[in-house]
Amino acid sequence: MAALATLTDAEVARPSLLPGWTVGHVLAHIARNADSHVRLLQAADRGEVGQQYPGGSQQRIDDIDAGAGRPAHEHVADIAATAQQLEAAWAATTEQGWRGEGSSAAGVVKIDDLPFRRWRETVVHHADLGLGYTWADWPHEYVRLELQRATMLWASRKPMGLTTLPVAAAALPDSERLAWLLGRTVVPGLEPAGIF
Repeated sequence: MAALATLTDAEVARPSLLPGWTVGHVLAHIARNADSHVRLLQAADRGEVGQQYPGGSQQRIDDIDAGAGRPAHEHVADIAATAQQLEAAWAATTEQGWRGEGSSAAGVVKIDDLPFRRWRETVVHHADLGLGYTWADWPHEYVRLELQRATMLWASRKPMGLTTLPVAAAALPDSERLAWLLGRTVVPGLEPAGIF
């Protein structure tokens, strides 16, 4: 939120670091992602398997597109409000809810993994905004935890026996290796990781 305090309408309209998305698209996605987590938490509390985006990937795209062109102050207010709603949902979720599951476009989502997933959304997309914060600024603890997950995901998509990172990738500093795995940087001599 502090990084958005001086956000201008011109910055909202400019391209982000994500192909085809403006800064406004990234901001709208961050807010709608919070809404989607609230839906999953509330469904799990009712003993149901909720849909992250009930209208599927098309609803996700439509909601992001619909909100992308708003002025900066509306984006900031939306992100603040949805973050507060998500924090309230975390606080209200029961033990049953935290043991539940939800459904996303990528498959089953464990409800107790949602706080980490939200951390990922805010940290990675903060850098995607292209407003001065980069993958080199990602918190050390996030990099440590996400690097384990992303490396396992990368290895799981390789043929049996060929599951170690390329030497050039393994030699990178942790933040840069994670940025490569998440498709946020190009490393000369390395093919894209291709996991996201």
